[in-house]
Amino acid sequence: MKIAIFGDIHGNLPALETVLNDIEKRGIKQKYCLGDLVDFAPWGNEVIDKIKELNISCIMGNHDERIGCDLPIIPIARHSEIETEARFIAINHSKKIITKENKQFLAELPFHIKLNYKIGQKHWNIQLVHASIDSNTNYIYESEDDEIFNAMFTESKADIIFMGHTHLSYIKQIEDKWAVNTGSVGRSREENRLASYAILTLTEEKLETEIIQLTYPIDKVVEAIKNSEIPNYYADFLLNKV
Repeated sequence: MKIAIFGDIHGNLPALETVLNDIEKRGIKQKYCLGDLVDFAPWGNEVIDKIKELNISCIMGNHDERIGCDLPIIPIARHSEIETEARFIAINHSKKIITKENKQFLAELPFHIKLNYKIGQKHWNIQLVHASIDSNTNYIYESEDDEIFNAMFTESKADIIFMGHTHLSYIKQIEDKWAVNTGSVGRSREENRLASYAILTLTEEKLETEIIQLTYPIDKVVEAIKNSEIPNYYADFLLNKV
């Protein structure tokens, strides 16, 4: 049995369509989204509509919560003055263009999802979070101390935890448990800037995870950003210029 897990689309419809097409070609029916559907590319409504149309189970990312619940924009200390200004403009743009219906959809997303799949006589427990168990804003990097991951395993009682938020993919084994960051569909922070998602394969004996990274028409996205009210900073980001 195979499951596809992806997230951090950030309004990038061409990247999402590329990932969904790849999942379909592989014949994978089970799909889950780790949130952050909106902000930084022009297709926030279209991305939400696609998730709804395909009835993909999705959890609430921090950007979804901010737009859906109309939360204030808080500056991030590590951001430069240029990125801070661009971020405020881009998020306020989402607040303006995301429809009332779609804001309600974002506001009603679950905070995390726990799955149990029975394969033969084996029950596999799978935890899906945006950033961490208790927060959708914590950054959990691969380099974190094992104690951080073990605390999440203890709280969730999961065999494997899937997360996003950092936009940096990794697969980390800690004894007989696994922590997986699926990377980002639409706003990768990895040098290659490819659309990233994970495939989980379950058998009675074991589970295996693979990170899939795909090229997509990034020039189309860059052009669309430049023709929108979203700051060009985010076009340059996709081109790895900032």
